[in-house]
Amino acid sequence: MGYRWNNEIDVDEAIVVFMNSLDSEGKIPAWLLKTIKQSMKDSKKELSYYFLEEIKKHAPQALNYFMDEG
Repeated sequence: MGYRWNNEIDVDEAIVVFMNSLDSEGKIPAWLLKTIKQSMKDSKKELSYYFLEEIKKHAPQALNYFMDEG
């Protein structure tokens, strides 16, 4: 289950969790990835774009988690 992001602060909090997981585990747990992807679907497009732009700045190697499969 994702969480609808209402503003950039909500997204920033998700980014912190994402980055902490990446730093401590070297990967993103499946549950977290599923939650973030659902949040991106449920939230305004601008906030999803903001999330991806911030990941691109801070962890560009992690963008592959969000590439369309298929």
